[in-house]
Amino acid sequence: MAFRVPSFLRSRRRAAEVDYRPRRDGRPDPGEVCWAWVPFEEDPRQGKDRPVLVIAVSGTTVLALPLTSKDHDRDADQEERSGRLWMDVGTGEWDSRQRPSEVRLNRVLTLEASSVRREGGALPRPVFDAVLAAAGPYLPRRRA
Repeated sequence: MAFRVPSFLRSRRRAAEVDYRPRRDGRPDPGEVCWAWVPFEEDPRQGKDRPVLVIAVSGTTVLALPLTSKDHDRDADQEERSGRLWMDVGTGEWDSRQRPSEVRLNRVLTLEASSVRREGGALPRPVFDAVLAAAGPYLPRRRA
């Protein structure tokens, strides 16, 4: 399944790199699960070091979705009422305990590339494409 690049990820100066291309090169690449400091929604002055799925890179800006090993299938109704939407992505090298992970579809993080570190692994291409398709309705659109 091919993913169409949303217009907000394109700019006149440089298009965001959305193509799935994980590389073990020390830099965040689309498709990789990396670690970054993620601010709490309820208090952005505080946060937690956590895994994120890199979905796009443009210059020094990285767009990512937070991951968790918490199983939100058990409380899916409550999570949806609270406005949090999750998708199972399976296990990977990013979790040394090989716990199944979920990605938050409707919380796009804009991070400085220098703050995204420690490549943990990569999602398989079909899973990455499915995440982008599912997150599409929640991605911000560039204003005309």
